[in-house]
Amino acid sequence: MQTNHIRIGTRDSQLAVWQASLVKRLLEQNGHKAELVYIKSEGDIDLTTPLYAMGVQGVFTRSLDIALLNNKIDIAVHSMKDVPVQLPQGIVQAAVLKRASHRDILVHAGRLSEDTIRILKAGTPSEEAFIIATSSIRRKAQWLHRYPNTTIENLRGNVNTRLQKVAQSQWHGAIFAAAGLERISLRPEESLDLDWMLPAPAQGAIMVVSQADNNYALEACAPLNDVPTAVCVKAERDFLTALMGGCSTPISALAQMKEDKILFKGNIVTPDGKEKVEVEKIFSLQEATQAGTIAATELLKYGGSNIVNKLSDNPH
Repeated sequence: MQTNHIRIGTRDSQLAVWQASLVKRLLEQNGHKAELVYIKSEGDIDLTTPLYAMGVQGVFTRSLDIALLNNKIDIAVHSMKDVPVQLPQGIVQAAVLKRASHRDILVHAGRLSEDTIRILKAGTPSEEAFIIATSSIRRKAQWLHRYPNTTIENLRGNVNTRLQKVAQSQWHGAIFAAAGLERISLRPEESLDLDWMLPAPAQGAIMVVSQADNNYALEACAPLNDVPTAVCVKAERDFLTALMGGCSTPISALAQMKEDKILFKGNIVTPDGKEKVEVEKIFSLQEATQAGTIAATELLKYGGSNIVNKLSDNPH
């Protein structure tokens, strides 16, 4: 059932609420009535088999997808890097908002020397024995490729919890997405951009999804779509798809639109960081729809297939 009142589904974390509130403001600026609907975590919801059969997946998106399919909400707002490349049947992309920072950053507790900070910012290889926290296999793989003597500590929880753990730890630092901390004004001064680390596909972008037949919601969200961002993140997600990857695989990609070109970088790294294959290409805007697939094909041709096969044999 469609109404002129848009129910926006969101998880209840500080970052998720910030993102959903942004969408609510944008819709209201365009004359639409909107409200936030907080969806409990998937553990609190009866997950029925038919919904799984429809392709519902994604640790951070599943409960919102189910709420959409059950018509409890009209749209859902996600960090796009968390959204599986294959959307569930009946759910479609309604808008991609203008991207914030795509960068990964290292948050430290103020214990790094100036020399170490220079090394880490530049990505200069070093034999120093670091202790770094992250739960991302992609970040772990890229970090170990540069700094093989590192001990990786697992770090989970929401942004606030993870920042607290860093402050209380003896780690050299922990890796975060810049956009997540900057959006809720929690980026510490003791942090540095890791420009050498390629991000997750679509990192820094916010995605709005809706039911495919909810015409009112789709039309309301259409003006929120930022075309350059949508084009670039599609290329990155196509790259991921072509490499058969998901958000738990060590695959990274970044597409940036510069004038009439798309600059594309992508890589795949073994989880232990020992092997890495990368690709860098420039595409015309006319080639944009195929950019990610073309880049992935080239990466596979020049050694990436060996890593993909290893990941298939030893899934994480």
